[in-house]
Amino acid sequence: MSMVRAIAPAATPASEQARDPLAKRILLRLVNGIPHFFETAFHRHRYVFLVLLSALLWLATPMITARPGIWQQGVFGLSLVLLGNWLVRLEEQQEDSALSERLHLVLVTLSGLTTLRYFYYRTFYTLSLNGWLNAAFSVLLYAAEMYAILTLFLAYFQTLRIRQRQPIDLSTVPQTQWPSVDVYIPTYNEDVEIVRKTAIAALAIDYPADKKCVYVLDDGRKYPERRAELQAMCDEVGAIMLVRDNNDHAKAGNINTALEKTHGDLVLILDCDHIPARCFLKETVGFFLKPKVALVQTPHWFYNPDPFERNLLTRGQIPVGNELFYKVLQKGNDHWNAAFFCGSAAVVRREYILEIGGIATETVTEDCHTALRLHSLGYQSVYYDKIMVAGLAPEKFSSYVGQQVRWARGMAQILRLENPLFNRKLKLTLAQRLCYFSATSHFFFGFPRLMYVVAPMIYLLLGISSVRGLGLETMAYALPHILLSMQTNHIPYKHVRFSFWNEVYEFAMSFQAGIVTLLALINPRLGSFNVTDKGLTVTERNFDFESVRYLVYLSAIAAASLLAIPFWLVISPQDMQAVLINAIWNVFNLFLLLAACLVAFEQPQLRDAHRLPRRIAAIIHSGDQQWAATTQNVSESGALLLLDEWPNVPDEIRVELIGDYGARVLLDAKIIRAKATSSLQVQVAVQFIHLSRTQTDDLVLVLYSDVKEWYSQKREQRDNPVDSFKFIAASIGRVFREFRPESSVAVRKQVQAASYLFWEGWGDISYPATLTEMGMRDLRLEIEAMDLESIEALQISQPLLSLLVLRQPDDPEPQSLVVQVMRVEVLAGLSDRAILELSFPPELDRQQKDKIRRLLRSLN
Repeated sequence: MSMVRAIAPAATPASEQARDPLAKRILLRLVNGIPHFFETAFHRHRYVFLVLLSALLWLATPMITARPGIWQQGVFGLSLVLLGNWLVRLEEQQEDSALSERLHLVLVTLSGLTTLRYFYYRTFYTLSLNGWLNAAFSVLLYAAEMYAILTLFLAYFQTLRIRQRQPIDLSTVPQTQWPSVDVYIPTYNEDVEIVRKTAIAALAIDYPADKKCVYVLDDGRKYPERRAELQAMCDEVGAIMLVRDNNDHAKAGNINTALEKTHGDLVLILDCDHIPARCFLKETVGFFLKPKVALVQTPHWFYNPDPFERNLLTRGQIPVGNELFYKVLQKGNDHWNAAFFCGSAAVVRREYILEIGGIATETVTEDCHTALRLHSLGYQSVYYDKIMVAGLAPEKFSSYVGQQVRWARGMAQILRLENPLFNRKLKLTLAQRLCYFSATSHFFFGFPRLMYVVAPMIYLLLGISSVRGLGLETMAYALPHILLSMQTNHIPYKHVRFSFWNEVYEFAMSFQAGIVTLLALINPRLGSFNVTDKGLTVTERNFDFESVRYLVYLSAIAAASLLAIPFWLVISPQDMQAVLINAIWNVFNLFLLLAACLVAFEQPQLRDAHRLPRRIAAIIHSGDQQWAATTQNVSESGALLLLDEWPNVPDEIRVELIGDYGARVLLDAKIIRAKATSSLQVQVAVQFIHLSRTQTDDLVLVLYSDVKEWYSQKREQRDNPVDSFKFIAASIGRVFREFRPESSVAVRKQVQAASYLFWEGWGDISYPATLTEMGMRDLRLEIEAMDLESIEALQISQPLLSLLVLRQPDDPEPQSLVVQVMRVEVLAGLSDRAILELSFPPELDRQQKDKIRRLLRSLN
């Protein structure tokens, strides 16, 4: 299989080409022509191609092994970095994805040569083998760097081609020939409300009813009350609940038991918190028209912030942890037919799953293991990069750690048990072996991360040298390797992983990942499947010390080691280069360590439900009037609406939300605040109230199911290394800021209605007034001809009053209400005129609420 293919460059007008600099035109021709030449040579003359490639590698050997002077190497390295920077800028100007891939290939070549040059220098000139302590730490650091270089080259291979899939249109096939689909929702002990959302959305998936069946697979036999509640929910919504009498092999065993009881051609597997979009099956089932396709995987996406996003307060400005995998690596794997099953949001062919004995049960990452066996039998997988599930990320860092530890253990188990790189029993292509080896070795990052932290600390504190002769020469080799690899990765990663954030992610998990992967290599049978806690709420700030205990200790030691720098400079000035480099390295590590520790500083969740920045159509209803609006954000408990005009409405209204495919829900809502924007529009924040069961279900469908494209499908922000590092450094102060939720502002309908106010203390006297503002809970009156004594009495006693409101000047049946004084304001210079703020007594809600609502409808 070829790494590149010849694709004609996008046509560019001759006038535009002529305006390009000569060097740029020559480079673009080379970038387009050389891959085509190698492609043709590989297909037509494979052995000639291999000889040619070997000759090129032999010619490159002097470039890799040469050791010029420091300044010559510095100039050479700087030239390569500047060239790489120019290529990156050139790539950002391209709209043709094929040309972008080829520029990436050029950078991969430059970076590969620079990295091999650093590797050669590091191997033959910098190993510190004098003394057993120096030798031990030098070998450990060297091994960590070799692992990093290996993973770098594997990532280069995975991202050589990024496959963009388009759905296969099912409308060309008669519905009678469409495959039948069973939808599986495995569950154990999760909240029934979470399962309900997924179940009703699965039932709403747009697919012929006679070819779709939704099953809730309950493994929670230890929770009989919950099981009864779950059964009642399934009966109510129309899903079928399947149970078993044991919990063998956890989720995998649960699915395998269901496979024996159901008969659909295909199976859509959804985690119980993964709410599917209604288009899911029509977008994925078409791929199964190819008989060898066994699996179609789609991205996992979470509508709530994960611990990194919430606790470091990134507010969506930084790509979340799984974006790199789902938006780049899985698409790269797909090019090599190596995209693997991720446990949910995937459709599998039942026949082929049964052929391999069901979902794999030997490891705790049964999903990847299952895909490995399917690929080994020659079946194909498809990765379709369209977000069609909305799931829940772990809310707490401890839950996130548990999830990552399970993945780390499972991947290490697969590596140990199956050995995908060298196991001849697995009938895999070389490309598939490399992709699976990359995936299964990924979670060993804990060891190198810790070595990178330890190396500068032990030098500053104990004088243990992990790199012999560390100084400017070493930096002249290392920096071009580091910077060119960042530039190369920038092309595929620029929208999905920002600079230095990978280090924060890996530092946060380094100890846990390092321990479980080591134990899994020693004994792959250790460990069991653990269910990740979902739907938790963090109500107050707290620091999860247990999850980052060792990182805190490392951070303290790293900070303390900086105190040794002045002593080094005084006692051993000849080692100044090594001291300063280790000091800079240590400070860099310290920033990342502190950020990783702060991920465990749990920030409170202020809202009852997670807000989605979805733009959907809305209509505000009040009386017989309507106002068109758009949501700026929306959740299961409220929304922020944007209108083009100020609506004259009371504080309680009705809001109609309309999904992308036309699903609707009409809700009662209370206005929390309203304000004008700088663009002369109006923002109205509302809270949904008095939701019935049916309304709640309909709202879930509008929010999570009736979605054509999730807002996170495309990210416009691009990585900038300097800005990214600044943002990480700023997080150290940002997380300690006090939360200040926006205060509510009273909103009332503006009216003009004649009124009369009565009070027992006035005898038979009534005071004429004008009703100017009114809401469901309070109102505002302007009253005249009232003496100061009466005004003072109202201010002090705040009594109950009777209010008579005339809806029209000659209203024969004025509306009578009981109100209570909240505040009295005498208008300046008008001692006989006052403003009264009045409220409706809560204890009289039952008698007055409908009356107030009718009055509001009739007043203008």
